[in-house]
Amino acid sequence: MKILIIGPSWVGDMVMSQSLYITLMQKYPHAEIDVLAPDWCKPILERMPEVKKAIPMPLGHGDIKLFARWRLGKELKNQNYDRAYILPNSAKSALIPWFAGIPQRIGWKGEMRFGLLNDLRANKRSFQYMVERYVALAYPKTEMLNSNSLGGLSTLPKPKLAVDKFALAHTLEKLGLNQNKPIIGLCPGAEFGPAKKWPNEYYADIASALNKQGFQVWLFGSKNDIDSCQSIEGLVHCKEKDISILAGKTTLVEAVDLLASCQTVVSNDSGLMHIASSVGCNVVAIYGSTSPKYTPPLAKHVEYVATNIECRPCFKRTCQFGHLKCLTELNPKIVLSAIDRLHKLNNNLLKQ
Repeated sequence: MKILIIGPSWVGDMVMSQSLYITLMQKYPHAEIDVLAPDWCKPILERMPEVKKAIPMPLGHGDIKLFARWRLGKELKNQNYDRAYILPNSAKSALIPWFAGIPQRIGWKGEMRFGLLNDLRANKRSFQYMVERYVALAYPKTEMLNSNSLGGLSTLPKPKLAVDKFALAHTLEKLGLNQNKPIIGLCPGAEFGPAKKWPNEYYADIASALNKQGFQVWLFGSKNDIDSCQSIEGLVHCKEKDISILAGKTTLVEAVDLLASCQTVVSNDSGLMHIASSVGCNVVAIYGSTSPKYTPPLAKHVEYVATNIECRPCFKRTCQFGHLKCLTELNPKIVLSAIDRLHKLNNNLLKQ
């Protein structure tokens, strides 16, 4: 069986989609899975052993360009795919498999997709978590009535990106890093918007406390997070300061290997949070305007940190009231306690 996946465009969603690929390979061990996704996804997809080939999507996130989609569909028609799974909800994402003449085209009901999909699922809201919605597509529509059909979140296969130890050694040397002391990763960015970003000064408090405990701290992020990371580093005042700013200095796949080196990662609700979860880290997940009831980190050991104020979760990019209390009322002591609980859990497991 040859399968084409029309993949998502966000880092976190792409990581979570691996649960679908794992499920498909469990059901069809001899299947070949190709994923059509933005070019930046290719290094991530290459760390998923279930994926045979990553096909670059030449069109931007908002581009319709019907002729370009028709041409790509005709090119893919020669691959003789048996079925396609369309993970985004847009109509344009369903055009390429339709143009390619793929016999089975499976996905959730979205914007004007009738006819483009011939296995259309209408009960998406019966599945609470995004990862459930992905995995449910691997099964016949008649079997997937709600979350109970899958047996619950804990029973689903979890994303597990491969870690390249040789590439890691090269990256450590390139960046002048070492693993002489235990490492805590901090991910203070969030592409979604400021309503997901815990204050820099709070991250600095965490870094200061952890440096005093003998940990080194690595600050992760894209080039858009350099200013935040520099601000955090500048706010850390302790005698044994050991902070490394990695934002903007690594590729996404280098970040995968470096995150795997961390004992614990503290992160906003972001793509890096999902990457950290997929490489075996303890994860402390900080939620502002969003909620773990939709896209939780799928780590083995995780602590969720959030307030219970009336207006959250609002899922807004910016605070509609201008106070950001969902973030500012999360005291650093709460996060430090969460880190401590995870470390005690690890110590207890090592003793067993």
